[in-house]
Order: sequence, then structure tokens, then C-alpha cells
Amino acid sequence: MASKYAFRVEKYEDFYKYPHKYYMTPFRIFGNLYFVGNQDVGAYLLNTSEGLILIDTTYPTTRALLIQSIWEAGFDPRNIRYILHTHGHFDHFGATDLIVSLSGAKTFLGAEDARMFRERPELALICDTRYTYLEPFKPDVELQDGDIVQLGDTRIRCVSAPGHTMGVFAYFIELQEGEETHLAGLYGGIGVNTLCRESIARYHTEYLRNYHIASLEKVRHEPVDIVLGNHTQQANMQEKYQRMIADPSGPNPFIDPSEWQQFIDGAEALYRQMLQDEQTGADQI
Repeated sequence: MASKYAFRVEKYEDFYKYPHKYYMTPFRIFGNLYFVGNQDVGAYLLNTSEGLILIDTTYPTTRALLIQSIWEAGFDPRNIRYILHTHGHFDHFGATDLIVSLSGAKTFLGAEDARMFRERPELALICDTRYTYLEPFKPDVELQDGDIVQLGDTRIRCVSAPGHTMGVFAYFIELQEGEETHLAGLYGGIGVNTLCRESIARYHTEYLRNYHIASLEKVRHEPVDIVLGNHTQQANMQEKYQRMIADPSGPNPFIDPSEWQQFIDGAEALYRQMLQDEQTGADQI
């Protein structure tokens, strides 16, 4: 049984071998929020009054790109104080050990994914990649639903959103630039690769399906007007950046009060389409 929704390491061979090809210019989104990820995985930097917060650290093979992007954005990686993780998969903590060694940053991860690291580390999906040397880290802080992470003048509200993993978190960040304020939303994992029947048969994780839709509904009505992609393509980060540089004096393309609802609708539709395809056999390749 092979599902088109399952993770396929073969799809990423070029990415693993030639990560420099997937470099993406870092840029400021709004206020003190910067994109420092690559063409596949999002990573975000917040410049607070008491140091830097980094959200996700991408792949092990793109750690050099991440460090380069932070420098190019105008910041010193050694000034990172907190590292938040959206969930416990290898493509979101691949450079965490390096950043901690440089900066001594405190690490944050959902409590359920911290438990996954301890009890079922295979669910970090390291074994499905070329990164067999990578090891799960021990977070300094195990996040609980409703936690507030604050550093200096920046506040992040943390909402548990299990489904993609049990420890997925959505982060809601209050941003300000002059008199203008916005709420950025980062949903920590909408991928259905861990929810497809091939994955749950392999890892015995059918329980994940009990949570995914409920988690999407839980955050549906958040007043988000800046949507951030856990993976770059999920919120069209590249396309918006191109629009921004093409018309720097025009409206900020990242600000859209209607996009969050569309994002949640799309995530739900993807999951329901997968379930329908499984019923008809259209998921098989």
C-alpha cells in the first residue's frame, strides 16, 4: 500500500544534496517579524527589546542557510534567546542544536512532542530521511495549551493544536509598527502525511485522526490578519515577497484579514479529500 499523501524521501533528494539551491532571501514581514526560512520550510525571527526569538530551525542540511539568513536580515545568531518549535519533526528542529551551541538559547516544544521524543522518537521521522545522525533534543520548556511566551516587548500566545503530531502548536503573535497593529498566526502543522492510512498503519498512530479537524476549528475564529506558513508554500510566502519588492510603497501583501479563514478551510478540505480518496482507492500510487 503506497499513498500519494505519505512522505516520500525520494521527492527531496535534490533538496538534501543541493540545499543552497533552495536559499530564499530573508525579509521583514511587518514590525519586528522577519522571514529567515528557505523555499521549503518556514522559519521566523522576532527582534524583541531583550533579544531574538526564533521559530523553527528547518532541516539539518539547511542550517548554514538559516545562519546566513539571520545574518543577512541584520542580526547576530548569538543573540537568539528563545527557540520555539511548531512541532517535533526533523524538518523543524534540524539546526536547534547548532543555534543552542552558538547562543545558549532556551528551547520550547509542545509537551506531547517532548513526550514523543522520550517514548517514541521514531515519530520525529528521522528514520525516513538521510539525517540518521540527527537526535531529538530535550526542550527546556514543555509548552501547555494557553501558555504565553514573552521576551521584552513581544508576546506569543501558544495554542495546542494536535493532529499532524500530538504536540503541534499554533502561535499567535501581536505585532506593532507605529500606530498600526496586527495579529500574525502560525499554525504548526497542517500536513496530512502523518494522517494518511500508510503512515498510521506503519506507526500505529490512528489516534491522530481524532484531533485534526477539532484543532482546526479551535483556532478558526482567531482574528489573524498575517498568515505565516509552517512550510513556505502554505501561505504563498515567496509570491507575497515578490509582490512586496515589486511595489515597496504599495499595500503590504502579507496583511489580509480574510486569509486565515481561507487557510483553515484549505487545510480541512485537504484532509477530507484524503479521506475520500482513501475510500475510493484514489490515494494509491
